[in-house]
Amino acid sequence: MRPDTSAEHVDHNAEAARLERTAGLYPEDAEHLLLQAAAHLELAGDRPGATALYDGLLSSSAPLDHPHLVRALKASNLWEYGHEAEARAIIEGVRTSAPRDPAPWVIVAEALESHDELEAAQDTFTQAATLLLADASEPPYSTHPLLFGRHRVRRMLGVPHDDWDTLADTLHSSPIPLDELHDPKRVWSLGSDNPAELQAEISRLRAELGTFREALSRPFPVAVLHWPTGELTELLTAYPPLSSEYPSHEEHLATIEASLRELSASGTPNLGIVTGTVPSYEAFAASEASSPADATLLPQYATTLAARGRAVAWPPQRRTGCWCGSGRVYEECHGDGQ
Repeated sequence: MRPDTSAEHVDHNAEAARLERTAGLYPEDAEHLLLQAAAHLELAGDRPGATALYDGLLSSSAPLDHPHLVRALKASNLWEYGHEAEARAIIEGVRTSAPRDPAPWVIVAEALESHDELEAAQDTFTQAATLLLADASEPPYSTHPLLFGRHRVRRMLGVPHDDWDTLADTLHSSPIPLDELHDPKRVWSLGSDNPAELQAEISRLRAELGTFREALSRPFPVAVLHWPTGELTELLTAYPPLSSEYPSHEEHLATIEASLRELSASGTPNLGIVTGTVPSYEAFAASEASSPADATLLPQYATTLAARGRAVAWPPQRRTGCWCGSGRVYEECHGDGQ
């Protein structure tokens, strides 16, 4: 969500202005684009300008895909330039709303953590974990930052490990264990004259950088394309050559679930589903100067939708509706046997 190129290499104000113009041209992607623009403004030091973008999104007549995320980002930004009371009120509102998306929880908890509100940060991380992971047999990729953040804050507080801390250690893929990375007594050895201390700290920094790069390399899910019944009928009526890709809607749905299970079994994390529409697909094909009947465009279209923040995480959380839109819970629909 936030640009990671330093300000000395990017004109963040110019980039924010470009993104705002693009949002005006593509209103269906305005939320995603304006959040990126706000992040550039924060990096440029224009925090009031970023707040104005968050306020514009929240006051828009168009429904937001991620309203809790926008509020969380606004709270974090406000606190950074002296609006603590308002930020706290928004954070409390996010917690009371109990969103099912991990991202707002991570943002508000880290805002509390960065202002030395460690107990409140731990409570926020724990509240989120209880809500999102209580029935999860395996934590979804998107929830890993919750567990890592909670582990970090609890190490700073000096409290004993619990089951979720152990799980965070298990999920952490770096060769340097979380306990060492999050050790509050860790000596900043880069100024040390001891070569062993210096080498140990360089190893820790490399591990942290590797974890950061891994997260950046997967900024959006590996997503499979889903067509609702009406959209698929319209698509095949307009472009009959695609019938070879979609013999029937039932087979299409079964293929989605089978593909995602195969990816999961192969160890691919951060999986999701994106839902296509014929007008959106036709616009994408036009942007690629290609025919919508070209089946090779379908995976590219899915990736584009995922990059725009359109993906829904797979598998759904327990006792929530199936991704196919049947109205049944996932375990009693396509998740049967999971």
